[in-house]
Amino acid sequence: MKQISILGSTGSIGTQTLEVIENLDEEISVVAITANNSIDLLVQQAKKFKVDYAVIMNEEKVSQLESKLTGTTITVLSGLEGLTKVATLEQVDLVINSVVGAIGVRPTLAAIKAGKDIGLANKETLVTAGSIVTREAKKNGVKLLPIDSEHNAIFQVLNGEKSTSIKRLILTASGGPFREATASELKEVTVEDALDHPNWDMGGKITIDSATLMNKGLEVIEAHWLFDLSFDKIDVVVHPQSIVHSLVEFKDHSTIAELGLPDMKVPIQYVLTYPNRKENNLESLNLAEVRKLTFEEAKTDLFSCLEYAYQAGKVGGTMPAVLNAANEIAVSKFLSHQLKFNQIPELISKVISNHQVVYKPTLDQILQADTWARSEAQKVGDQIC
Repeated sequence: MKQISILGSTGSIGTQTLEVIENLDEEISVVAITANNSIDLLVQQAKKFKVDYAVIMNEEKVSQLESKLTGTTITVLSGLEGLTKVATLEQVDLVINSVVGAIGVRPTLAAIKAGKDIGLANKETLVTAGSIVTREAKKNGVKLLPIDSEHNAIFQVLNGEKSTSIKRLILTASGGPFREATASELKEVTVEDALDHPNWDMGGKITIDSATLMNKGLEVIEAHWLFDLSFDKIDVVVHPQSIVHSLVEFKDHSTIAELGLPDMKVPIQYVLTYPNRKENNLESLNLAEVRKLTFEEAKTDLFSCLEYAYQAGKVGGTMPAVLNAANEIAVSKFLSHQLKFNQIPELISKVISNHQVVYKPTLDQILQADTWARSEAQKVGDQIC
């Protein structure tokens, strides 16, 4: 029986992971789950899956969680210490990291050092600390299994292939809801507009990142670390239908893609059952019904976040962590109506321009850069507003 911990079980990826487990014809035991604030859903999940541990990040809600789990044998933990504890439990084989933010880095590294395979849906882990994480994974013989549909697609395509045979990776992007918008139209975008993604049902932050193309930029940095390729071998193409999840071109110019309907449960299941494949009740892809697959270049002149991500990745050091933190603050300000949509890249640009890069940083230096960037982004955001 495979035993897992899910960090961020109440979010989009976490809830879908539990749905996949519930419908899988395979014995997977959920040992521990965590949430940031969603007490009621966490309690519901904990009881349904008979977990051993439930962790709430908001330490002010510990007593409330304990009260709601009275009469059960479930151990309640809290904060980063609790998150790290359940990521390193001796009986756990696989840790699903689907928390949002740089908070996911430390428990991931702890899990890796404890020899746990990682199902990775937390972008910040590789974006901010990719060099450290991949080094530790290699050192400890740990598998980094990507859950994001694009990286999962590449992971599947490369199964059995030699890395020396790769010519380039091609990440597909839906283009978001504003793919055909003009610069003047982007100035008038509302929060409601930006949250209306045409293909995917995701959390608010990721949905906004998809609309600005920052999501794809962060995925470029992740791909660099996951597949050990230089940035000039990682391309992005806009594919509005979201059927082709990504492609790999090999040295002989064969290009192989992974296709499927836009459903995160497919890559989640692949990670849960890896290296095996299992039947499920998900919908099959019918190409005759889809009829048309189109591709176009990304408009980095309008969606400059993608270009900023490439620049940050190439600079390296602490710059990707600063890019990521500045983006988180910018998106938060936009969602709370403190910033206009077209001001998101403006804020990010000013923060990364103000940063003094530390090359070959330690984890503490990375996290310090993250803290600095958040503070700087708040200041810049107030100035822009």
